[in-house]
Amino acid sequence: MGEKDGMCLMAQEQKIQNRPYLDTRRLHYGFFVGINMMDLELRNNGYIDPATGEQWYIDVDNYQPGFSVGVIGELRLNKTLGLRFEPTIHFGQKHISFHEQLSGRDSTQNIKSTYIYLPVKLKVAAPRYNNFRPYVVAAVAPAIDLTAKKNNAIRTERFDCFIEVGVGCDIYLPFFKLIPELKFSFGLRDIIVRDRSDLIDESLLKFTHSLDRGRAKMITLAFYFE
Repeated sequence: MGEKDGMCLMAQEQKIQNRPYLDTRRLHYGFFVGINMMDLELRNNGYIDPATGEQWYIDVDNYQPGFSVGVIGELRLNKTLGLRFEPTIHFGQKHISFHEQLSGRDSTQNIKSTYIYLPVKLKVAAPRYNNFRPYVVAAVAPAIDLTAKKNNAIRTERFDCFIEVGVGCDIYLPFFKLIPELKFSFGLRDIIVRDRSDLIDESLLKFTHSLDRGRAKMITLAFYFE
């Protein structure tokens, strides 16, 4: 390959960068929208109701999409690292099934959740190549569920804290930066309420007694605009 051919190849590989100075700013602002799937990881203990002899198995039997929206602020630490704060509202639900092991009877409960979600994230980005820049993130996210209800067969706590990990890619467009990001959130607390003094029908206590633990999980696909 001659010198002229090599220069042509380099010219083809290097493209004009959109918004080349955007990442040099100390602070970035933007917003995002997305869809989520909420889950509740339940650990059954095989409890047998002494009054009826029933043994119930409880699980999340299907997943329904929810909606997420939030704002972002990012503090640039250096060329690779950024610190993000992303106040978010997650709207979603968890569909729970109850299966009685002996008789085969089934029942369901739909737990709706509206999380005020306050993640603090560390973003680690690769060097920019043309108009793309992949990255990974890790976060700690306190959360408050505004719609936790009483008198349900299973009741969940209002307060939780999540560990979050994710991957994304900065896509530099002529007028703004588009950032698709896939993130996975894992609740740290057992959010099953044990004190069920709220119950009107005390026979529902058998469902709480059947669970050793319940931890929230969530997958979110978000699209950021900066």
